[in-house]
Amino acid sequence: QVQLQESGPGLVKPSQTLSLTCTVSGGSITTNFYYWSWIRQPPGKGLEWMGAIAYSGSTYYSPSLKSRISISRDTSKNQFTLQLRFVTPEDTAVYYCARGQTPIATPDEYDYWGRGTQVTVSS
Repeated sequence: QVQLQESGPGLVKPSQTLSLTCTVSGGSITTNFYYWSWIRQPPGKGLEWMGAIAYSGSTYYSPSLKSRISISRDTSKNQFTLQLRFVTPEDTAVYYCARGQTPIATPDEYDYWGRGTQVTVSS
């Protein structure tokens, strides 16, 4: 059974960098042909795909976030990390990590999700 767990600060100040880590257990992030995504849900809004890192290490980003987002991985720890720079209050959301079989997928196409972590951007 694959499990994903998000971790990171729950409060970030405007203009700073949001950094979250997803720790994966029960399966390797280098296993062919899985993609590991970050998805968020702002209050009162739908799910937004942010980006993904592939089993190969290739990365894919939402065009709307491309100038601010980075996704990396630590294969020795079986973790992948989201960094979102220059955050504003509009980046307040519940952030999820998830596993899929394509870089971008509809919510029901992800087979494993983390529980999500609330991140609030406020001074």
